[in-house]
Amino acid sequence: MDAYFLTLLVFLPVLGGGIILLVPRERADLIKWIAAGFTGLQVLLAFWLFAAFDRSSDVIQFAVKAAWIPAFNINYHVGVDGLSMPMVFLTALLSFVSIIASWNITKAPRGYFSLFLLLDAGMMGVFVALDFFLFYVFWEVMLLPMYFLIGMWGGPQRQYAAIKFFIYTLFGSVLILLSMLAFYFYTEPHTFSLIALIQEAPKINVQLWGMNIKWLIWVALFIGFAIKVPIFPFHTWLPLAHVEAPTAVSVILAGVLLKMGTYGLLRISYPLLPDETIGFATFLAVLAVINIIWGAANAIAQTDLKRMVAYSSISHMGMVLLGMAAVVSSSRSGAQAGMNGAVLQMFNHGTITAMLFLLVGVIYDRAHHRYIIYPKDYEDEALRGKPGFGGLATNLPVYSGFVALAFFAGLGLPALSAFISEAMCFIGGFTAFRTLTIIGTVGILLNATYFLRAFQRMFLGQPSEKWAGLTDMSIREIGFMAPLAVIVIFLGVFPRPALDIMSATMDRLIDLVTLVSQVAVQ
Repeated sequence: MDAYFLTLLVFLPVLGGGIILLVPRERADLIKWIAAGFTGLQVLLAFWLFAAFDRSSDVIQFAVKAAWIPAFNINYHVGVDGLSMPMVFLTALLSFVSIIASWNITKAPRGYFSLFLLLDAGMMGVFVALDFFLFYVFWEVMLLPMYFLIGMWGGPQRQYAAIKFFIYTLFGSVLILLSMLAFYFYTEPHTFSLIALIQEAPKINVQLWGMNIKWLIWVALFIGFAIKVPIFPFHTWLPLAHVEAPTAVSVILAGVLLKMGTYGLLRISYPLLPDETIGFATFLAVLAVINIIWGAANAIAQTDLKRMVAYSSISHMGMVLLGMAAVVSSSRSGAQAGMNGAVLQMFNHGTITAMLFLLVGVIYDRAHHRYIIYPKDYEDEALRGKPGFGGLATNLPVYSGFVALAFFAGLGLPALSAFISEAMCFIGGFTAFRTLTIIGTVGILLNATYFLRAFQRMFLGQPSEKWAGLTDMSIREIGFMAPLAVIVIFLGVFPRPALDIMSATMDRLIDLVTLVSQVAVQ
């Protein structure tokens, strides 16, 4: 029975969405409670899996495999290991938190919450799928709900942002599809099983355009996943999508969807194409450093708080890439630090960026703007270049405390979760790419610059009379912020529970990649 918990975890939101479609549209409160109930149950299931997970094992656990389309050897095959388990828990938690944060949605709530639950199912399916065809189906399932959630419930430029997101992501999906078909047709026996392809894919020896097709597959997969991360220069869709998306959708976009790109590289590209992974490791490290510095530099230039947080995500995901590139380190401990740090940073960034976007939504709901400083082209000439807030800490002490915690966690303050994971990424990166990593540490200083400057301008100094009537956070808002805050503090002080889950799987993945290198040298 335990094995079928994963299936229940994936399809509970689909059941909830179906029930919501049967509820009269006038019953908005009932619709919200149904969505909260099903995502809350999903969190409980994810927590049970987290607690029952065997941390000493590197094998797939809670697996279910059944024939789906036997004619093409396509199976319904799901399971979790140390790579996917943190992402499963993160997805369930942020989906529940986002539903609670969406309580003030009044426009077509039946459509909004049913689409959100479908998005939840698609994301969860990606993290548990062990059949490439099934993985691709779930990957595509989440595309449509996100498109409509941005395009219908977003800001003034929501339609352009939704179309840009859709086109970018669909382009990446096409490349992933071509790679999946190449694996299927160039392996014997033909299979979509990610477990079987670990053994069969490295044996592919087909020439196309004067090169081994495995290099072309790696590039295609890389672009497909890089768009989702996003990696420079495929990042341009992200800031606009974040700014225009509703608050809860921004939480999912940054907290979960970005992680699917790095997850795809670790789940598919690394174990199936280890030789090519080694060959592209330096290239990946270079892009990681560009992401770190480019994202942070752009964040400093922003006047819109939400856009600043969006660019900060690009920078922090660069640290994940740097840790991943450390898999080629000649030091075993360096490779372990980098790879474990990368996965831990995926989880930690998910919780921290969720806090940041939720807090942006809290102040926007009250002030109906989110400017750190009014831009130079602002419609009111008298406000151009002036502070957007100022002195908020006096009137909103609880809100200011949560923002301080999220900002300091984002800049990597010791005793908060991001410090541990970022330090591990830099330790791993230093053992493999010393000069690049030294350059990349400039991003730490830049991160502190935009977070501290934004906090100073918004919360310190003389309170503005214009915002004297703003109310502090409600019980509901404190309720959806508190679990994230507890996780950020707990993992900053005691990261072992998370590291214990992923370490065995990361060791196996390091072996899969580095053994190819050792064989090539011999």
